Amino acid sequence: MKAPRFLGLDGAIGYTILSRAMNMAGSAVTVLLIVRFLSPVEQGYYYTLLSLISLQMVFEMGFSFVIQQLAAHESAHLELHAGGSISGNPEAHARLAAALQLSLRWYTVAALAMGAILAPLGVLFFTRHESVGSAQVAWQAPWLLAVTALMALLWCTPFYSFLEGCGQVRAVAALRFAQSLGGSLLAWAAMLAGHGLYAPSMVILGHVTIGLVFLASRRRLLTGLLRHPAKAGILNWGREVWPYQWRIAVSWMCSYFTVQIFIPILFAVRGAVEAGQMGMSLSIAGYMTILALAWTSTKATPFGRMVARREFQALDRLFLTTFWQSFAVYTAIAAAVIAAVALLPSLAPHLAARMLPVGLFALLILGAGANHVVQSLAILLRCFKQEPFLIQSLAVASLTLLLAALTAARWGDAGTALVYFAVTAGIALPSALLIFARARRAYLAGGAITASKAVDHGSQCSEGFLPIRISEGS
Repeated sequence: MKAPRFLGLDGAIGYTILSRAMNMAGSAVTVLLIVRFLSPVEQGYYYTLLSLISLQMVFEMGFSFVIQQLAAHESAHLELHAGGSISGNPEAHARLAAALQLSLRWYTVAALAMGAILAPLGVLFFTRHESVGSAQVAWQAPWLLAVTALMALLWCTPFYSFLEGCGQVRAVAALRFAQSLGGSLLAWAAMLAGHGLYAPSMVILGHVTIGLVFLASRRRLLTGLLRHPAKAGILNWGREVWPYQWRIAVSWMCSYFTVQIFIPILFAVRGAVEAGQMGMSLSIAGYMTILALAWTSTKATPFGRMVARREFQALDRLFLTTFWQSFAVYTAIAAAVIAAVALLPSLAPHLAARMLPVGLFALLILGAGANHVVQSLAILLRCFKQEPFLIQSLAVASLTLLLAALTAARWGDAGTALVYFAVTAGIALPSALLIFARARRAYLAGGAITASKAVDHGSQCSEGFLPIRISEGS
């Protein structure tokens, strides 16, 4: 029991760690299957396809976090019962229902728009950048199936985030573990059957199928809220949500250009083989970050509720505790993974040839560590329903894109790995720490509270509930 207490483990973190550990284990097995069943050129197509699929964040626009915080702030004044009924402040109930109804409409449109744009975009990209040795790669059907499955996954997204915001963090974490397991099994089956490029779509289909079963078990709560009458203007999207949403959307989209953009750039200017090496190495670094972030990401709902109740001292203590636990976990994993990659050339040379050399891989791991810190700070500050990282995200993404475009053609993987490390650790991390230090002084002082008109349930504000004014930029 001492270890879980020391590490800050609870049910939500435990299931999240299991889910993300399953993702890491699944990724490790997938890596071995890729080396066994895909050629180096096909590996490049595989990771480039995954990178293009990640463009879903452009259409999702970070709205999942917005929904989570909307639900967290409103449900803080309500009691949600096991049978799906809700008691408490009627206005908070109506606002909670309005949030879900508007979210569902938003994601339905976003999913349709994504399919209409992403499918032909991928076809155009792969057609224009086919290289020597890749003419026989059958990527068309795997790509179109992946986009179709992704549309269904995006449509389900608001329900998961909404339920997390309503306090069902542990249940959603358990769902994500089941999704990771089911998706991995389907992906491995595709690999073993000789259809490796279908593996990404199999992962997504596994997530969708298991997610729909989970949502069916919560249908009373969800359908009740979807049918609940929400009077006009109870939740003013343009005044309360959009000023926050568009900022977080821009920052969310910028994250694509700070990591995923390297792979399609390398595919276009250096070919599928180098893109595959970078893709495999970045995927390992990314899974490490996702695993370590379990400590802070599972606290987004408690953070939001503490903000709603103005419990800023307790908020600060909880965040710092979870942050240092998360950072310690990342450091331990990073040291072990770098040591393992250093041994690959002698233990598994065929696998080592599919990845970056240990020196370049270490740069990715260090850059991902810096990114882990930035993401942790962003999780906390966004719980104030503000986005103080807008200018910083734009600057970092623009610089990353520019330097990657300038270095990829000449220096390939080495140039892009150095760009990732230099920009993330040298610019993104210091600027994020400055933004956080300023914001922390503000919320601990408790004096920079906005004077928005308050409604009668708790301390919530009718005009967006922005309890702290945090300046953008550093």
